[in-house]
Amino acid sequence: MGNCFSQSKNSTSEIAPYDWIRHFKPLPVAAPTVRLYGSASSSLAAYVRFALLHKNLSLQFVSTDDKPPSNGDEAVTLEIGSESVCGQRETLLKFIEDKFPHPPLRLNEVMETTPLVVNVTWLQHRSITWHLERMVRWADDLSRCGGRRRVDPAVGSPRMELKKFAKNYSQLLEVMLEHAQMEERVVFPVLEMADRGLCKAANEEHARDLPIMNGIKEDMKSIGVMDYGTPAYHEGLSNICTRLKSLQKHCKEHFNEEEKDLLPLLEATDLSKEQQTRVFEQCFDAMKTTHSHLFNFFLEGLLPSEGMEYVDLISKCSDKDWTASMIRLITK
Repeated sequence: MGNCFSQSKNSTSEIAPYDWIRHFKPLPVAAPTVRLYGSASSSLAAYVRFALLHKNLSLQFVSTDDKPPSNGDEAVTLEIGSESVCGQRETLLKFIEDKFPHPPLRLNEVMETTPLVVNVTWLQHRSITWHLERMVRWADDLSRCGGRRRVDPAVGSPRMELKKFAKNYSQLLEVMLEHAQMEERVVFPVLEMADRGLCKAANEEHARDLPIMNGIKEDMKSIGVMDYGTPAYHEGLSNICTRLKSLQKHCKEHFNEEEKDLLPLLEATDLSKEQQTRVFEQCFDAMKTTHSHLFNFFLEGLLPSEGMEYVDLISKCSDKDWTASMIRLITK
């Protein structure tokens, strides 16, 4: 998994976004044992977990759910080698940064003045963008190896890999559709109230890409019943690869336009603090279906530092039961 879990054997399609960290600074030869003690539903524990992954450190998470905290606060303890610290976020992060300064967390770069809705939308764009890039790499790999029968323990037989490929795309499609609905039902109406017609082009682009997205899924179903290695099979893979690249191009352009021309205008809508909070809550309400069963899949597309931001946003939701259920998915 890109953030919470890593795999020892990765195919070209399974390179996680946090792999750049390993090029920044390799893991110490004698890395100390890292243990994190806390509740499985603790947002602070999840936040610290991502901070450790940002440092390219593996850790052992020890649930303390059977031990009630001594006070009303979250009880989170971080143990690195023979040293340990227990405290609030700032204390724990400073401890990590002092022990492992590279790569830096750059917490001072967080734009606290940016509307929460913008942060939610931007991070969802990042996850979808990475997953689309992975699907394109994967499609290229399948097309390139199409006629050669090989046994790869990491991915299974060609037929098994194709099933995994189709499953991953189905999951991505669910996330993309729900994200589009979130924008259409929550984000765009706020902008339309301030300037009618402002989101017309964005809505049209959503409608343009929907047939492409669904068509790719149908193409994958068709290939799944074809004889492996036949000319028709090769042609089908080639068509899927082409359509995925087209979808990737459209999404990249669409996200860039939204982030440049639409999302910044949310700051100018003069929403009250209460209205901003309500819109923020509605964004997560719109994403609850996919987040309930595809949350870890979604997080795979984020860097650990971005995962920290998303956990921080979720922890701000008023529905604490839902927040706790999302955090528990990370620590499973």
